Amino acid sequence: MDLPKDPVMLFSFLNMKLRDFYPSLDALCSDLGIDKKALTQEMQKAGFEYNPAQNKFW
Repeated sequence: MDLPKDPVMLFSFLNMKLRDFYPSLDALCSDLGIDKKALTQEMQKAGFEYNPAQNKFW
């Protein structure tokens, strides 16, 4: 799956998917074939952290 390249668009895309379709980041990454470590590092570079208790990036 091609993810949005813009960090803000990626942030919005991930949070929508997490809110509407996936119970965790692990489930999203597994289903979409995304490298979780690479994704979280990319999001951290843009200033976003994943909060597992809320199941969203912020």
